[in-house]
Amino acid sequence: MTTRTFPLHCIVPPHMLRAIAQRGDAGQREAALRTLAVSERLRGRRETLGAWEVEAPPGEKRRTVFDARGGFELPGRAVRREGGPGGRDHAVNEAYDGAGATYDLYQETYDRSSIDDRGMRLDATVHFGVDYNNAFWNGSQMVYGDGDGRLFGRFTAAVEVIGHELTHGVIQHEAAFEYRDQPGALNESFADVFGSLVKQRSLGQTVKEADWLIGKGLFTKAVRGKAIRSLAAPGTAYDDDVLGRDPQPSHMRGYLEGDDDNGNVHVNSGIPNHAFYLAAMVIGGRAWERAGRIWYFALRDRLRRTSGFARAAAATIEVAARLHGPGSPEHRAVQDAWSQVGVESAVPSHHPMADIRREPIPAP
Repeated sequence: MTTRTFPLHCIVPPHMLRAIAQRGDAGQREAALRTLAVSERLRGRRETLGAWEVEAPPGEKRRTVFDARGGFELPGRAVRREGGPGGRDHAVNEAYDGAGATYDLYQETYDRSSIDDRGMRLDATVHFGVDYNNAFWNGSQMVYGDGDGRLFGRFTAAVEVIGHELTHGVIQHEAAFEYRDQPGALNESFADVFGSLVKQRSLGQTVKEADWLIGKGLFTKAVRGKAIRSLAAPGTAYDDDVLGRDPQPSHMRGYLEGDDDNGNVHVNSGIPNHAFYLAAMVIGGRAWERAGRIWYFALRDRLRRTSGFARAAAATIEVAARLHGPGSPEHRAVQDAWSQVGVESAVPSHHPMADIRREPIPAP
């Protein structure tokens, strides 16, 4: 058994919780402060690995959903295992189904065997804490709060949140971006991109039919907002008296410097998010296929811990050319998308093939 330390990847950014703590009523403030305190206590906790990362046979899901029953001990009591019937608990069923939808995207579209590409089991805990306004990936498993019922509902209700958080596990086993500044923003962006693709694929949507929202349905009717983030229009997801206004930029002109939230990783992710959206809309069709494959192989084969936006641009442009041909519509779409958000690609000074971990799988 080994131990590793991972950052805590939460779907609700700290700036939103702090806004609630400053502007909300007494009950809202209490829930926000409790969520922040619990998250800080968990952040950086050393996770024991061994039983967690038991591999399943290739191509076979192994999902287990646990119930924390309002407590903080993980994983909790097992309430549904792979192949078991659904029950009356919506959170359990959603966590189980969302993990399956995420597994299927990676396995059936990208030929990836679970989160680590080695059949890693998918564990999730629901009903974590009391009024816990967040969901997170802790390096080993998913954890979902039920929300406070006043501003947030249960965090299993949005399948893209499940896809987002599990994608942090994929990133952990591939590029493993440092969780701060531009690499950290790329960490959040790739999680948003593939979270959105999980939803689009599960609904069978084309790029024009998709809503491109992260966290749609998490807010209660008391909140003036449609989601936590928008890939189509960063900065427009919410504008609320308590939560504040969505601060995400869609262009490098709005890049936010500073030390807050590890260099504003949840804010600045709006820039690469929008680049993917722009590329996918031009490429067209079903985004998880051509556009998603370009981003996936860039993540898997080209990017490293310290990669920033310019390197991500160069990697996706290069992968698009390799998959679809130089000067192809897909290649031009990716080039134009990064240019539109103000990111110029940075081509490595050494021979480009030296930066390749694995050859991309040819496009079908």
